[in-house]
Amino acid sequence: MKCFNHYGGYLCLPRSASVIPAPEPPTPSLPESQPEPYQCPLGYKPEGDSCTDIDECERDEHDCQPSQECINTQGSFNCQCPDGYRKVGTECIDIDECRYRYCQHRCVNVPGSFSCQCEPGFQLAGNNRSCIDVDECGMGAPCQHRCYNTYGTFLCRCDQGYELGADGYACNDIDECSYSSFLCQHQCVNEPGKFSCVCPEGYQLLGTRLCQDVNECETGAHECTDAQNCVNIHGGYKCVDTDPCNEPYVQVSDNRCMCPVTNPACHGLPYFIVHRYMSVTSERSVPSDIFQIHATSVYPGANNSFRIRTGDENGDFYIRQINNISAMLVLARAVTGPKEYVLDLEMVSVNLVMSYQSSSALRLSIYVGPHAF
Repeated sequence: MKCFNHYGGYLCLPRSASVIPAPEPPTPSLPESQPEPYQCPLGYKPEGDSCTDIDECERDEHDCQPSQECINTQGSFNCQCPDGYRKVGTECIDIDECRYRYCQHRCVNVPGSFSCQCEPGFQLAGNNRSCIDVDECGMGAPCQHRCYNTYGTFLCRCDQGYELGADGYACNDIDECSYSSFLCQHQCVNEPGKFSCVCPEGYQLLGTRLCQDVNECETGAHECTDAQNCVNIHGGYKCVDTDPCNEPYVQVSDNRCMCPVTNPACHGLPYFIVHRYMSVTSERSVPSDIFQIHATSVYPGANNSFRIRTGDENGDFYIRQINNISAMLVLARAVTGPKEYVLDLEMVSVNLVMSYQSSSALRLSIYVGPHAF
């Protein structure tokens, strides 16, 4: 058998068979002025022998909303919401990013975005979300003296001797002198940030608050003559004569005067007068023991008594007898200087057995200083 190809198959015929093909019908042709159009899928346009994508976004052939962005795709397009928006139906709705706690402190939502804000005393970190502490001290905080940075804020502190003002920044001087009258023995002087104690003339500062009398007689800071003795008193000195005896007394030693019994003018006067000098401060608390009198000569069987013979016309002093040979001079009333007293303190000795009576006196010069301590 012989194989003959046939439309849609083949034929097996004897080898002696022959096939005479029928002539093919003529193919009709279109007029040259009407070529057959090339068909392209939807979203494409013919271009020569091929199809190219139509950019609907560029040709404004889309139905995207004004709030949406048109994105061209092959054969079509998409309507896309801008960043910060989400698509709900055909509309773009702003995303509230603050709902998702993106910010450490405070979040402020804006259309299509958000911003983070920090509490006072903090500033945004480089990631624009976290908040870091601001060092106000290094940025010129308005503290007058010292600044201490703390988390989220700062504190002002003052130097010693100052206190922080109501505004929390300024430092005001503390008037230490107004708090107590015992800061200084004499006078307190307020200074910026501190105080100092000053002493009156004739005194020097001992330590920081006490006043010590200057002994001008020892330092040589006096103007007494050779015929005078220097007597130191509180806040100054006195120049007294080296011969303090007045008629009818005669000097028997530096400060001892005697009235001779052979002199008729000595009748009724103390046999001896011993001169002593002392000083007290003004406004001294009373009663106050200020001077002790002690007999230097005691006769057997004698009864001794003490009294203020002269110089206490106002009754500022009194005598408190301790025993038969000693007594105490007491300041009875507070006195204010400068003032000077000259008291004759007399000891009267009486011997009843021998009917003998004698007396001696101590002439005490008391200088009251002008200052109270």
